[in-house]
Amino acid sequence: LATAKQILKVKNIILSDPDIRIVVPSAPGKADSGDTKVTDLLIMVNKSFEKNEPIDELWSRISNRFQQIIDGLDLNLDFTDVLAETLKKIKNGAGFEYTVSRGEALNGLIIAELLDAEYVDAAEVVQILDSGKVDPVSYEKIKARCSDESKRYVIPGFYGVDGRGEIKTFSRGGSDISGAVAANAIDADVYENWTDVSGFLLTDPRIVPQAATISEITYPELRELAYRGAAVLHTDAVSPVREKGIPINIRNTDKPGDPGTMIVSSRDASKQKIAGIAGKSGFSVLLIEKAPMDDEFGFFMNIINLLQKSGITYEQLSTSIDTVSAVIHKDKLENKKEILIEGIKSLKPKHIEIVEGIGLIAVVGEGMKYIGSFEADLFSSMEKQGVDVKMIDKGMQGHSILIGVEEAGLNEAIRAVYSVVAEN
Repeated sequence: LATAKQILKVKNIILSDPDIRIVVPSAPGKADSGDTKVTDLLIMVNKSFEKNEPIDELWSRISNRFQQIIDGLDLNLDFTDVLAETLKKIKNGAGFEYTVSRGEALNGLIIAELLDAEYVDAAEVVQILDSGKVDPVSYEKIKARCSDESKRYVIPGFYGVDGRGEIKTFSRGGSDISGAVAANAIDADVYENWTDVSGFLLTDPRIVPQAATISEITYPELRELAYRGAAVLHTDAVSPVREKGIPINIRNTDKPGDPGTMIVSSRDASKQKIAGIAGKSGFSVLLIEKAPMDDEFGFFMNIINLLQKSGITYEQLSTSIDTVSAVIHKDKLENKKEILIEGIKSLKPKHIEIVEGIGLIAVVGEGMKYIGSFEADLFSSMEKQGVDVKMIDKGMQGHSILIGVEEAGLNEAIRAVYSVVAEN
């Protein structure tokens, strides 16, 4: 929704389908590669305000963006007072979450005017818990407020209010969550999430340019891939629709004729065996050796307790007869290595080591069981490409395989994995 041209595409999509009940817009993104997202500009406004630096020049950039959109849409909409009132609240100390949510709020007003739809401020109907999750009371509020089936409603995404009535936002990309909440509230047949890609790709197209689009993926498969680094939909957007079995359809605004990807409760995994391949760099492996470890009751739990007390979350934890290894993202270890190692030393291990520069690849698919020699083919392919496999972990249900490789060879490893998946 970065420009008037893009918003007109959205208008055509919406008006072509009378069954679209609620429209949940995000803030304007980048108009071009050299542009800045409106939300990022608003973050800059807040930072400058907190430092007592002038914000009028930044606000002028934001105001001009919205005015360009209004002019490009040829709307008879005077935004002067709205923008002035918003700036006044920011200068009066409305706070970070109010400020950063204004991209969605203001864009929603414009889109409601364009569609001749009823604007519903998300602050009226969306309540967000202190944890950042949606308060279930939101469902009843939206249902009551948007009850007229002859009307179309626009609810801006990304924000709502907390229990005290103050503006509160979801985490970045939270308009996806807002859409899912609205879908749940009205028992929608489908939640269409319109973006700039024609669905969910089998892997990152920056690594594998020919990556295929997948037609169906289940909620658990999506969550696993999103957790492992695949980015199409906010992970918290799944729960509100999953509990009611509402499918999510990822669609492309620039190619509205493409069917996109359906995210569903269940699928025939024998047809499309693998749902996706995700890769992420920046991991370290904490390796602890204690012999004989099995003679010391509770040693493993002591390691887990130390990690928890240090506030360190891990991706994977495994043991052998005398070793414990934990895969941890380097950001989680930052400024905590020395404290963690000292804590482990108190348990009198034989050896402690932190191996850095590890990349993780997740291969996810409920149809993996239909590929007889899948793991053998994976390792054969990676061996041919000279990829050094550091670790492997396969879930009991056989729906996912996690592979650790040297970070420098992560992309090559993903390409090797893709070549095997594409053959099956």
